[in-house]
Amino acid sequence: MSSSTATPGCWQLPGGSVEPPLDGAALDESALAGQAARELAEELGIGVAAGDLTLWVVTRGKNRSIGLTYLAPALPEETLHVAFAAAAATERAEGREPELDDIALVRSPEELAGLAGPHADYLEPVVRRFSGHR
Repeated sequence: MSSSTATPGCWQLPGGSVEPPLDGAALDESALAGQAARELAEELGIGVAAGDLTLWVVTRGKNRSIGLTYLAPALPEETLHVAFAAAAATERAEGREPELDDIALVRSPEELAGLAGPHADYLEPVVRRFSGHR
């Protein structure tokens, strides 16, 4: 959940945004994977090499935004919670509020529906696809 992103107050995936390439140039997919890895480190405290991320699904948001969702190597749930808590504590110690307020690990649309509060428009289709992927 986040209070300070493009969809404040909504459950969402860790992520960020980039400006489109200038003059119709192609997107640099390796640079996008690098940015996804940076977001995982900043928001969840998880260090993953860009080369270990796999572009998995592309979505379109309500505002015509394009979302690239990457799969990262699986980690134990406890590792994710500990890393997130440490990253949030570091942000607060440096005088900043963490970008994400909380994390929840969901494996199905039913679990997503059980979360209190709204979620980003792309999240349910991504979770639905992921639940069929496993």
